[in-house]
Amino acid sequence: MKIATFNINGIKARAAALPDWLDEAQPDVVLLQEIKSVDEGFPRELFEERGYNVEVHGQKSFNGVGILSKLPLEDVTRGLPGDDSDEQARWIEATVVGEHHAVRLCGLYLPNGNPVPGPKYDYKLAWMARMQQRAEALLAEEMPFLMAGDYNIIPQAEDAARPDAWREDALFRLESREAYRRILNLGLTEAFRTRDPRPGQYSFWDYQAGAWNRNDGIRIDHVLMSAAVADMMTDAGIDRDVRGREKPSDHVPVWVELAA
Repeated sequence: MKIATFNINGIKARAAALPDWLDEAQPDVVLLQEIKSVDEGFPRELFEERGYNVEVHGQKSFNGVGILSKLPLEDVTRGLPGDDSDEQARWIEATVVGEHHAVRLCGLYLPNGNPVPGPKYDYKLAWMARMQQRAEALLAEEMPFLMAGDYNIIPQAEDAARPDAWREDALFRLESREAYRRILNLGLTEAFRTRDPRPGQYSFWDYQAGAWNRNDGIRIDHVLMSAAVADMMTDAGIDRDVRGREKPSDHVPVWVELAA
């Protein structure tokens, strides 16, 4: 089972690039972020004709997450628990049923948090605390699960081409990385780094200042797996070359393969 996460930065802008990548990479499941569309405006037919079941949690012009799955999805829920007043569309869950195992999928678009300090950063840290609580609840249920998406977190210095430029940014501030580490330390495994420890491996390059051509990137898209799912992992990677294609997102797909 190949599961990918991809921040597409607008489904309308990526209406050609996303189907092209799907046809080439053939993922079984894709967790999407920043669809920037209300549910009824999402072009479901583009994906249904390719054999994908489509579930979205949209929001007009901003945010929005979704799941494309060639496998059956069960118990789809929308919204991160813990704050009924939170109206931002940043979290979607479903159970995917493979040949041998069922896995709970949590697709997420973690808040950016800038500028720092301020209410947006407070929201980011509070959101991460809720995410930790959700991970703790899933662990208590002993359900195999993964949490994948745009974390807007640079975990370590080797995950940025120029780490010093990010020191006071919400993506790399110590409080942000500590909140990420608390989630990881629950016993989760970050997929990509188990396969490739080298520096210089990124998932995001800004559109400005020739960042892509200079490989001035950061790694902020992650797949965190419970121990049961980590035991199923056979491979993981980043589809870096997608960034160099026509009308790309500023993110690229990150994927994991499971013997599920």
